[in-house]
Amino acid sequence: MKIAIDAMGGDNAPDAIVAGTVLAARENPAVTLVLVGDENAIKRCLGQDAPRNIEVVHTTEVIEAEDEPVRAVRRKKDASMVVAARMVKEGQADGVVSAGNTGALMAAGLLVVGRIRDIDRPALASVWPTMGGKAMLVLDVGANMDAEANHLYQYALMANVYAKVVLGMPEPRIGLLNVGSEPGKGDKLRKEAYGLLENGPFRFAGNIEAREALNDRCDVLVADGFTGNNMLKLIEGFGLGLFDQLKRIFLANTLSKLAAAVLKPGLTAFKKRFDYTEYGGAPLLGIDGAVIKAHGSSNDRAFQMAITQAIRFLDGNVLEQIRTDLTKTTETV
Repeated sequence: MKIAIDAMGGDNAPDAIVAGTVLAARENPAVTLVLVGDENAIKRCLGQDAPRNIEVVHTTEVIEAEDEPVRAVRRKKDASMVVAARMVKEGQADGVVSAGNTGALMAAGLLVVGRIRDIDRPALASVWPTMGGKAMLVLDVGANMDAEANHLYQYALMANVYAKVVLGMPEPRIGLLNVGSEPGKGDKLRKEAYGLLENGPFRFAGNIEAREALNDRCDVLVADGFTGNNMLKLIEGFGLGLFDQLKRIFLANTLSKLAAAVLKPGLTAFKKRFDYTEYGGAPLLGIDGAVIKAHGSSNDRAFQMAITQAIRFLDGNVLEQIRTDLTKTTETV
């Protein structure tokens, strides 16, 4: 197994990316990890004691956060992200992991790696923690702003496989994000999608309201990219604001500081439950290769977990299982 790593993508590249790759390489000695990017910068970060299962491929360009995604992928042929994606397309690597420009990675997945046959549109999936401490897979969180009912059905089909293989859920409950829990609720898209999902080859949990999404009502939450992305950003913003307010309250005076000291173990455990570094990256499902988007501000631990997610994706033959389920569905129809 060989995985290409975009060493130059992300807020903390290349230092955190290389450090996370080293951690993953030592934990998975049978997997070859290829750091793609500026060779001098990468070797400076690697130092003298680099694991033997790390290779370096030199590139001369970088896709920046402010670059227009499609234009950057087409024009910057020697960008670290583009070269890493091309390695997957040409069979030189089995997957790619990047913490860089999300739009550019999606464009590279589509334009360079290509889609799985019979998948109309890929979906960006994200693992969210729930109040009960379990993980929930949510898609699409931004790959496509517009969607049709059959796209949401395909999202559910792919997510069902991913949740089983990578997240270890024996029989994932698939929910549809909607404005009400009763059948027949929602707009035309949600109504049509409900009809497809309730007859799908997976365990359909029905409509899920946003206020119930984090209360362990489902294991996979399906949405169009516009809705999913807005919900993701709302939760991220609320979480950051919540912890900031708690910090202000507990540091307000001596009495509150004493209370904080007593509550610290519980608060630390609560914060860790919602720590993105423990959940790895977001897979771009529907692309004909393992394409994992790590958080843009990933530290070494977060990036290590994103690589681990790519390894599980490949070990579990997720792509083959998705193709098999697609074939069964097509034959049934």
